[in-house]
Amino acid sequence: MSHAVPKPNWPARLALAVLSLAALSLAVALAVTVGEMAIPLPVAFRALGNGLFDLGLPVSATQQGVIFDYRLSRALMAALCGGALAICGAILQALLRNPLAEPYILGVSAGASTGAVCVMILGFGGATLGLSGGAFLGSIAALAIVALLAAGAGGASDRVILAGVAGSQLFNAATATIVTTLASAEQARGVMFWLLGNFGGVRWPDLMVATPAALAGFLLCMIHAKALDAFAFGTDAAAALGVAVTRVRLVLLATTALLTATMVAIVGTVGFVGLIIPHAARFLVGPSHARLLPACLVIGGIFMVLADILSRILVPQQILPIGIVTALFGAPAFAFILYRARRPA
Repeated sequence: MSHAVPKPNWPARLALAVLSLAALSLAVALAVTVGEMAIPLPVAFRALGNGLFDLGLPVSATQQGVIFDYRLSRALMAALCGGALAICGAILQALLRNPLAEPYILGVSAGASTGAVCVMILGFGGATLGLSGGAFLGSIAALAIVALLAAGAGGASDRVILAGVAGSQLFNAATATIVTTLASAEQARGVMFWLLGNFGGVRWPDLMVATPAALAGFLLCMIHAKALDAFAFGTDAAAALGVAVTRVRLVLLATTALLTATMVAIVGTVGFVGLIIPHAARFLVGPSHARLLPACLVIGGIFMVLADILSRILVPQQILPIGIVTALFGAPAFAFILYRARRPA
């Protein structure tokens, strides 16, 4: 008896994709209109038309600047950052087969921060290396140290998490030492605020850097979606299924390092997004990475845009660092995931 292979339900997938993009667009529209200066949505659309197509529609210069030059670029950067970090979390959880893996916990974010601070304060690399280059080298160094520590401890996935915590503390200590001993008072204030995550300084040139990196990283991960599914059964099973385990692992780890470094260099350190969003996406669309990665991109983007809105309205006349807002949601979610992942005695 032959069994028919179920065909993909393309109309349903298309409808889901349209709804997802609509939800993301709604979140961005909300971010553009909400703030200390409340701006009606029609005015925001007119400002958008003026900024993109120079339509000359009636919008005050102040509203035009706030909407197009400040809030829109900030909202789009938040969407890119949330989506990229969520994808990195999904990749690391698949490669390590550990539900607690994510760039922040594994020390990748801390390493990227140290590399960026070395460029900012110590001047390593100068204009040649740049902030993103320093963050990338720092994230690669963090991955290497965590891999060495985990290998020395036996290589099990729980040992990788412990090695990541140790590596994160090491790089955080290095960053704190550089800032407290070598930075001026003004540099120290700026760096410490930046380390907590901040979208306030994002402008269109930053998006020109982040967008190609995020899209390239997403496409590269999508190419390896089936290989990531195979990793769910372990490296031996993945190799038996024809996956080039070492090559795929190196490519995907380098991709997560690049994505994390790019976002950290522009926004600063933002934790817990890569931890909680993949679990939420997995609950909604299942474990298949062909569906999981796009879901992470959209849900992570929506989550970060909403978190950025909260950072601007929770405390009147003050903008909270985005890392504080994500931690408010991420810490309880981390405790819940840790509770569910516990092993019976």
